[in-house]
Amino acid sequence: MPSETPTDLTLRPATPDDAASVTAVHLASRAAAVRSATMPASVHHDDEALPWLTQRLGIDEVWVAESAGAIVAYVRLTDEWLDDLYVVPDQAGRGIGSALLALAQARRPDGFGLWVFEVNTPARAFYAAHGLVEVERTDGSDNEERAPDLRVVWSP
Repeated sequence: MPSETPTDLTLRPATPDDAASVTAVHLASRAAAVRSATMPASVHHDDEALPWLTQRLGIDEVWVAESAGAIVAYVRLTDEWLDDLYVVPDQAGRGIGSALLALAQARRPDGFGLWVFEVNTPARAFYAAHGLVEVERTDGSDNEERAPDLRVVWSP
């Protein structure tokens, strides 16, 4: 776990104007995870991501991380869930994900849950290192990818 957050990092609420950049982060991060076999391929076509994330920006609480003037990561929260936390691959390991997770913990002081694929050992280790605890495992029959996953929670 990095010892410090990049000094040029800015966290701010996402706006509708950020939809394309958030989508680019989402797609780049997922593609890298699929290539490294830490996430199954999406069942949705990449062209579906922009309209879907644009809609979510109007419903969920979404924060972006900017570095050197570019959006390099985002976190998407609902009332009870951390639904997305993605960092562009070339910025991974710099503390950006940790900063967004700390923000999520501050924004949801009563706790939250998330789902992570069983094969995503880097994400599982990241969440465990930040105090989140595995509470449930599934065979994946209830997710779109049909891949085994785990429910993880943060309870302050």
